[in-house]
Amino acid sequence: MNIEHILGACDHTLLKQEATWEDIKQILDDAIRFKTASVCIPPCYVKPAREYVGDKMKICTVIGFPNGNMTVNTKVFETKDAISDGADEIDMVINIGRLKGGDTDYVLKEIKQIKAACDDHILKVIIETCLLTEEEKITMCKIVTESGADYIKTSTGFSTGGATFEDVKLMKENVGPNVKIKAAGGISSLEDAEKYIELGADRLGTSRVVKIVKEQL
Repeated sequence: MNIEHILGACDHTLLKQEATWEDIKQILDDAIRFKTASVCIPPCYVKPAREYVGDKMKICTVIGFPNGNMTVNTKVFETKDAISDGADEIDMVINIGRLKGGDTDYVLKEIKQIKAACDDHILKVIIETCLLTEEEKITMCKIVTESGADYIKTSTGFSTGGATFEDVKLMKENVGPNVKIKAAGGISSLEDAEKYIELGADRLGTSRVVKIVKEQL
């Protein structure tokens, strides 16, 4: 697998609380230079990022991030606001407490409402695998498949763990053919990135792959 293929699967990510506009501009420049799939940035930077890059790069942002336990109306507003500002793709966090409490109807309806707010924009659903049992992960594969969302995503990168090979394999075995997979959190080498893609990940949420490639130049 060549490096261009790996880079083309990356959502080049910077979501740290202390990220400045200068930091964001740098990852935008790097994303354009290395032809990543998108940049994934905080909502407050979507509008200036869109103005900065024009149509040169897809802009992804996060909704209900990182805890996921906001109201549905709040998440829907965030989604519409982000798209109005110029976001191309939305990565939302599910309500993990509702899932673990067995309220799967709530989780499904929430995702459907946010997908409706996305209109024709891509929606990725973050399920935070490190906090879930295997049964709950399989349940979320089924819910995301039913919801009409475009991707299921492993992690925020802000909890107790990130992507694992086992979780991506499990997702690949349990999502429907209409759902793609995004592995995110702790992807720290080109070898790992390649393996995630081989296991079935269509996107990688990572800040490190571009850094590794830059260091090799």
